[in-house]
Amino acid sequence: MNCPKYYAVVGNPNSGKTTLFNSLTGLRQKVGNYPGVTVEKKLGHFIGQHGEKIELLDLPGSYSLSAHAPDERVTRDVLLGLRTDTPRPERLLCVVDASHLERNLYFITQVLELGLPTIIALNMIDLAKGHGIAIDAAKLSQELGVPVIATQANHSESLLPLRLALSRAEIGRSTWSPKLPSVWGRAIDGVAALWAEQEEGRLVQFDPLVRTKSMLLLAAPETELELLSMEMKAGRALGVALAQRTMLDRELPSWREVLVSERYQRINELCQAAQGRSSMVSDQFTQRLDDFLTHPFWGWLGFLGMMGLMFVSIFVIAAYPMEWIEKGFNLLSTLVTMVLPPGDLSDLLSNGVLAGIGGVVVFLPQILILFFFIGLLEDTGYMARAAFLMDRVMSKVGLHGKSFIPLLSSYACAIPGIMATRTIENTKDRLVTILVAPLMTCSARLPVYALMIEALFPGGSIWTKGALMMSLYLLGTIMALFFAWFFKKTLLRGETPIFLMELPPYRRPALKQIAFQMFHRSNLFLKRAGTVILGISILLWFLASFPKKKVEISLSKGDQLEQSYAGRLGHLIEPAIAPLGFDWKIGIGLVAAQAAREVFVSTLSIIYHVEGEEYETKENRMALSKTLLQEKHPNGTFVYTPLTCLSILVFFALSMQCISTLAVVYRETNGWRWPLFQFFYMTGTAYVVCLLLYQGGKLLGFR
Repeated sequence: MNCPKYYAVVGNPNSGKTTLFNSLTGLRQKVGNYPGVTVEKKLGHFIGQHGEKIELLDLPGSYSLSAHAPDERVTRDVLLGLRTDTPRPERLLCVVDASHLERNLYFITQVLELGLPTIIALNMIDLAKGHGIAIDAAKLSQELGVPVIATQANHSESLLPLRLALSRAEIGRSTWSPKLPSVWGRAIDGVAALWAEQEEGRLVQFDPLVRTKSMLLLAAPETELELLSMEMKAGRALGVALAQRTMLDRELPSWREVLVSERYQRINELCQAAQGRSSMVSDQFTQRLDDFLTHPFWGWLGFLGMMGLMFVSIFVIAAYPMEWIEKGFNLLSTLVTMVLPPGDLSDLLSNGVLAGIGGVVVFLPQILILFFFIGLLEDTGYMARAAFLMDRVMSKVGLHGKSFIPLLSSYACAIPGIMATRTIENTKDRLVTILVAPLMTCSARLPVYALMIEALFPGGSIWTKGALMMSLYLLGTIMALFFAWFFKKTLLRGETPIFLMELPPYRRPALKQIAFQMFHRSNLFLKRAGTVILGISILLWFLASFPKKKVEISLSKGDQLEQSYAGRLGHLIEPAIAPLGFDWKIGIGLVAAQAAREVFVSTLSIIYHVEGEEYETKENRMALSKTLLQEKHPNGTFVYTPLTCLSILVFFALSMQCISTLAVVYRETNGWRWPLFQFFYMTGTAYVVCLLLYQGGKLLGFR
């Protein structure tokens, strides 16, 4: 390169790395994508102390050189010189969040072992001071062996010392290294020998780059080992790496965990040497709290109390604003019908547009409450403790503790639960959680459950009905865990993640920041999901409203539905659903329930001419359930037998019937591949289970 100084800017996500890059380079940037991946490539430059051009490459944020995500792989490959489209950097500018020093140093110490000239920008120093953390930059520089300069990326005047340091001709190379087991050192030497040059039969000193490649090859997961070997052109080193891994498994079975814990132990010692006493004042208080909150018994007690509070809030507190929103949209719908003359336009606006928008906005209170609690728990430092406790349970199905919160919130609604998976770093774990979240029993299923249980046990005790309701919740949960295990073993195969998480200090929550995140995430939800949901809701309105029989003015609502496209579809799918015990009228309800599960009840109330729309009240539920019990097939047999009611309950417990959820999955996965897979695997499972249940019950003599 013509540029005399070429730096790669590296650091953890949210460390202020890109802000610092923008502050240094200003408008002197070029932005594109790395060839072959949709990862942004940002190059910029500034003029140094002696008038020379200093070029910066802003690499994607990363937590480790053991990369999994596409953006992290780009960072790893550039640092190792594996990309032909990007030269290996000559120097490094490592950006560290001073308020989370220990967490940031895990990746930075890996980068330092590459042996490149390095400068560390101790960024967000103002936030660290605000949290009572005093860091001795000179002491940290002495320990690491490279320049460490305190910065505030959003204050350009604080960047002058960094600009001067970047302009220097000579920069130190770090000699810092973790204290790792000797057996690990022997394994590295064994792999590195095939990459190192040999002279007169004696091995020369291994290059730091060779050692880093050897370490990454040794530690790579089984599923990524062959691909990584090809990328690094390891050749015969792959065979040696496999042999050395066998040796490690034999002599140090927990070597993966040991490597991580030993690095963190060394980093912890480094932080203790560099941080002032003000950051240690609360150590005893933090330890006492952790002794309680991570205790095998008391920790679970505190955890269940906090999760129960969040669970109740999502159900109870959100019910009031959700009711207000529903009433508001009902009022708007009434006004539309009063202002506009009866006709298709009025019907479209009231039952299509307003119903579609209202179906989106009604979830907003739950989303806001969910993200308020998530923000509160994260900001105070408790979320890391909760995930730590849940790791043992989730690891049984191949996931870890971070998947628990999204699954828990899906009991209220799968939409905020799926959005909450954004806290899961591993792509496969996040996708598995998204795929199984709708199996958790959401509140939209309750009207269906209440109606069919009433029809199933018209004279049953409240304990019997309650037991069946709890069984349906348990069924959904068991199936969610089963499919999580199944996907992790097959379709999204991957090792059960080693759950290592820094337990951050407890802090006072920043309510303004939490409020901003609530606004930001709810705004994204409305913008991204609203348009898709609105369009599909209008389509469903059209299918349920047309064609209309103009000559039969007095046509009833039930007859109109039967003659509509949706009604015709009900007759069309009847042969397929009849083996489950369903007739064409139930088929119409299943079609309408694609908009939202609870629509099944309102659809049945119209079909069976039950007066009034407030079917959620006890009186109307009983009226509808009694009507269902009187419904007969053309041959005189009853439609809603106990076996049919049970089949409907199981079908709704397992099937995917929520366009809103599919729309959010589409937005979260950037395509229709996974939403369609989710729809077919859930509905297919529901069909098979109900088929076995209904036909098996008939063979055993049940009705």
